[in-house]
Amino acid sequence: MELLTKIDALPTDKKIAGVHCVPFTENGDILMAWDRDEQLLTTIGGRLEANESIEQALEREAMEEVGILLESEKIPFALWYWDSTDSYTIWFLAKVKKMEPYSFDFEKTGYVSFNFETALQLIEKIEPNNPKRTNLIKLAKTAAKQNNWF
Repeated sequence: MELLTKIDALPTDKKIAGVHCVPFTENGDILMAWDRDEQLLTTIGGRLEANESIEQALEREAMEEVGILLESEKIPFALWYWDSTDSYTIWFLAKVKKMEPYSFDFEKTGYVSFNFETALQLIEKIEPNNPKRTNLIKLAKTAAKQNNWF
């Protein structure tokens, strides 16, 4: 069973414990976080904190990790089921509202901006034996096309 699943709406059968996004810039590029310690490109997000809504968690994580504000429209496109916690992490397409000056002093990440094809090439080069992230970016690209985001 593949744990990464394409979705068109938020699931209601299990707890949503984590949220991530693939943000689009004004020119149609996507942003991903660069983890300097692990040397990986990742989507932007993390776990929900106590009494935090999905929207609040996405906004907080986007600002904490890469210093961006997101537009209100967000489209869920994928989920990952965690058997160990019986919960989901949800991925959203999101548009960048504003990029703030950011030092990355407290986070171990920076960000990279590129088109889908470049993102896929770099991820495959960095993680050749881990298709999870490439599959995720392919799902994001499909969802973006279906929603006329590019």
